[in-house]
Amino acid sequence: MGSYLLADQICYLTITDKSYPRKLAFSYLQELAKEFGTSYGTEALKPNLRPYAFVQFDTFISATKRVYQDSRAQTNLDRLNVELQDVTRVMTKNIEDLIYRGDSLDRITPRPPLRTLHLLMSGLVLMWVGMSTLSSSLRDESAKYRKQARNINLMAMWRQYGPVGIIAFFFLFVIYWRFFW
Repeated sequence: MGSYLLADQICYLTITDKSYPRKLAFSYLQELAKEFGTSYGTEALKPNLRPYAFVQFDTFISATKRVYQDSRAQTNLDRLNVELQDVTRVMTKNIEDLIYRGDSLDRITPRPPLRTLHLLMSGLVLMWVGMSTLSSSLRDESAKYRKQARNINLMAMWRQYGPVGIIAFFFLFVIYWRFFW
């Protein structure tokens, strides 16, 4: 699998096995790009470079490659865990922001439910619906769905256990009538 990174008009490329983690490959490329940028800076972008001008950078590439070669090494796992924690933190913050925005949108003064603008030339009708109207209709539809689901479950239970219950009740009634009446 090939992975590449473009940084400062320079392309960094690596080819790995399919089983090698992509995050680790990109971490490797980012480390190479950072070191190359600090070591050579704008010198790499000059138009008249001689071939193999940066051959001394090969020692850093080899050393870094040895570190990243085993994807199960503890330092590599630590890097992956740190990136995973960062992603989790960002996702949690985004979800909290969405919840807060939804709550604050409901606090806005209610607008008329529907405002329409008729465009006579094209015959189109544009409708704007306030966020509070959308959330209340979603809430109403959710309650209606919950009620229908409860009714369907009750009907299924009656179909499944109703005949057995009626037969059992009839049997108990016959026994009661026969022996205790």
